[in-house]
Amino acid sequence: MKAVVLVFPGSNCDRDTEHVLSRVAGCETRLLWHKEAELGEADLVVVPGGFSYGDYLRTGAIARFSPVMQAVERFAAEGGRVLGICNGFQILCEAGLLPGTLMTNRDLRFLCKDVHLRVEHAESPFTGACREGEVLRMPVAHHGGSFFARPETLTALEENRQVLLRYCDGQGRVTDEANPNGSLNNIAGIRNAAGNVMGLMPHPERNAESALGNAQGLKLFESLLQAAGEALPV
Repeated sequence: MKAVVLVFPGSNCDRDTEHVLSRVAGCETRLLWHKEAELGEADLVVVPGGFSYGDYLRTGAIARFSPVMQAVERFAAEGGRVLGICNGFQILCEAGLLPGTLMTNRDLRFLCKDVHLRVEHAESPFTGACREGEVLRMPVAHHGGSFFARPETLTALEENRQVLLRYCDGQGRVTDEANPNGSLNNIAGIRNAAGNVMGLMPHPERNAESALGNAQGLKLFESLLQAAGEALPV
């Protein structure tokens, strides 16, 4: 699988993501500066976490206008797979590639901790290596991660099985106490209606190796490999 990881001014998870894709998942991976107008050959585009443009105006609001995002929009429209992590999720929402928006956390504080996520649907290319109902533990690090959408959009997301990950406790129970940022319906990750674009606030690239004590984030990258007809290196 050939992957492209975008780099914006202020990105700080691009190298982490490139490391996991290339050295752990065995993908042919390139870093691509935001001013490039073409993606080149790619099976997957990852919009990584960080603070693109210092989060000025609104998270992802400026990065959405970078030249490379027009290429990402074309790539997604043609069925290419796109994964947005944290700030990448915010950028994809700003670009209209995913519905809803990410707002300031409920307690107005920056969050940096592990959370539990329940896999809501495992039939997508992003969660195919997981079991429906499986509970994963991943880190979050954000100030603006509270997912919000209009009632009609929220209803459509639920009815169309577009919610892929939901904040929960260690036993898989979806509670307000398990919701770290005030996201509506405890939503942590969604996909678009076509199923080829996903955004999530937690960072799977930060817990994708057993040396870190928790490699559960690797399941998302393994899922993408499986969807491409490939497997993790032995």
